[in-house]
Amino acid sequence: MIVVHHLENSRSQRILWMLEELGLPYEIRRYDRDKETMLAPPELRAVHPLGKSPVIEDLDAAGTTRTVAETGAIVEYLVEKADGRLGPPAHRDAALRYRFWLHYAEGSMMPPLLLKLVIARIPVLGGQVAKRIQPMIDRHLDYVESELAQRPWFAGDAMTAADIMMSFPLEAARSRGGLDGSRPATIAWLDKVHARPAYQAALAKGGPYAYA
Repeated sequence: MIVVHHLENSRSQRILWMLEELGLPYEIRRYDRDKETMLAPPELRAVHPLGKSPVIEDLDAAGTTRTVAETGAIVEYLVEKADGRLGPPAHRDAALRYRFWLHYAEGSMMPPLLLKLVIARIPVLGGQVAKRIQPMIDRHLDYVESELAQRPWFAGDAMTAADIMMSFPLEAARSRGGLDGSRPATIAWLDKVHARPAYQAALAKGGPYAYA
């Protein structure tokens, strides 16, 4: 059984969605953010030293519990556990796109979005500095739009774990990063994701999620 340590309004919502897509049994242990700092509560440090979410614990038939942290690492672990489902396509070019988007989500797109969020909270000058970060975000959004205008999913014709990884940065961009109807292919992709039964099931089980 997989236990998902799920923090409200966080990257861990992607793990619930992926588990629903794969049909793997799991249970949720839900955590609320600190209302003042918006950080994860200290209880998560008992699960993993970094005290962040997502983290999963997987108890196998032999009684061994594996603890896996970091969204990308968890996603790859689940692809392997599900015998390759939602993993890289067979075609080499599509497989390369899969790997790119799988790592691009956290390695390239999330940093400026997070930076804008943090800086915007600084009194007086924060809002003006955050505006200087927007062109960086726009460059990423334009790139994503150009790619999704060519194919229905990030890797190709079928949804993969790369799409699951890209969901959170694009949801964050729609919420606070300037993503709107001027990029129709990206908005259509998000709407398609949000309409999936597995995504809706994950929302129902995970609790309130500000970016859906």
